[in-house]
Amino acid sequence: MQMDSSVPQLNPKKVDIEVGPRGSLELLSQREIDALTTGSRHAEIQELFRRCALAVLNTGNETDDAAAIFDAYSDFTVEVTRRTRGLQLNMRNAPSSALVDNRMIEGVRQHLFAVLRDVVYIGTELQEDLSSPGGITDAVFQILKGARVLEPGLPPRLVVCWGGHSINRLEYEYTKEVGYHLGLRSLDICTGCGPGAMKGPMKGAAVGHAKQRVAGARFIGLSEPGIIAAEPPNPMVNHLVVLPDIEKRLEAFVRLGHAIVVFPGGAGTVEEVLYLIGILLDEANGHIDLPVVFTGPPESAGYFQELDAFLVELFGENVREKYQVIVGNAAKVGESIASAVKRVRRNRRKTGDAYYFNWLLNVPEPHQQPFDVTHKTVEKLRLDPESTPLELAVAARQAFSAVVTGNVKDHGIRMVKDKGPFTLHADGRIAGALDRILRAFADDGRMKLHGEYVPCYKVVGQ
Repeated sequence: MQMDSSVPQLNPKKVDIEVGPRGSLELLSQREIDALTTGSRHAEIQELFRRCALAVLNTGNETDDAAAIFDAYSDFTVEVTRRTRGLQLNMRNAPSSALVDNRMIEGVRQHLFAVLRDVVYIGTELQEDLSSPGGITDAVFQILKGARVLEPGLPPRLVVCWGGHSINRLEYEYTKEVGYHLGLRSLDICTGCGPGAMKGPMKGAAVGHAKQRVAGARFIGLSEPGIIAAEPPNPMVNHLVVLPDIEKRLEAFVRLGHAIVVFPGGAGTVEEVLYLIGILLDEANGHIDLPVVFTGPPESAGYFQELDAFLVELFGENVREKYQVIVGNAAKVGESIASAVKRVRRNRRKTGDAYYFNWLLNVPEPHQQPFDVTHKTVEKLRLDPESTPLELAVAARQAFSAVVTGNVKDHGIRMVKDKGPFTLHADGRIAGALDRILRAFADDGRMKLHGEYVPCYKVVGQ
């Protein structure tokens, strides 16, 4: 497991904090203050913000057990109050690790108000029609626009990095090395904003940017309320965005990114890959250039063999045309991605698409609709080789979403504890491939939880 020995463990020492915003919520109209102060008092929004705020304040404590965090700080409260020139957060029984010399760490403060901005906007101000594909895409655009991560004047240079939060030290150091080679080429980084493979590329890129004297480097973190407690934003993130659910988060990745790098990970990483493959296999996206590289240190070669075999088992040999595998050569990854991003720029100019948001990418509606993980919805999934590639990609992604929910998310952990493991129905061949890859993750320790790993699923053949 990747862990810095200097980082404190979960310590339930508590303090009371009052803090004002700095950044996007510093200048507000009275109407905006009304929305933030009254909207945050809606019971549902208030509880959601409380949980997300607690996760942000807990940044730096090495635990991904959301239940443990919420239990340790069950008496934590946060209130949004109006001041003459804006607003203020009043917090009681907050984690003391958010302070240094009795002042809130600046990055934590910025993340805290980014969460407030997005959670309240999503709950009270979002007006888009979320029942239509275009409406969902517009909603993603508006959230990103409000977070000020869309930069019309910048050429393509944003690399999305996916990978596990529970990688080992060798893998973590490799993600930093790849990030360094991306940073030397003045490329920005976008990740899921958590630890591990989401933090390493940002740390490495920061060094590369410093050597090249890159000003205004962007480290964008995209999260969603259901997982932010399990993956609090890492301190490198300087633009945090909270999307309403995992599907809109994934759409934000592919709309923002100009290339995608996939490091070793667990079930959540495979969920992301399946989402991506479903889009790339769509004939409507034949003209879209979205380069994908799978990479890790030589010790992780087996991981990519398992992932490649699983994808081929689901979609056939042609799926290999959609990604490149580079093992043990961070410099080559940097060269390949930099060259690919130049190609993306030429493609965007040719098609007339925006540099900052990939409007022409077709995200199929089944990929956009939120999947509510319950025992009933999971049991309805069918992993059938006779399905279309899109149908199979959607069903497989939702199956992995169930695995992530049952192993990482607080409500999912409790759900499995109360009702037992989820049931997944799959063709015998696919069931075997699914079982092999999930058990390999468990054996390799890619589920970062306290205590002995217990699968949250059982596979039943059709």
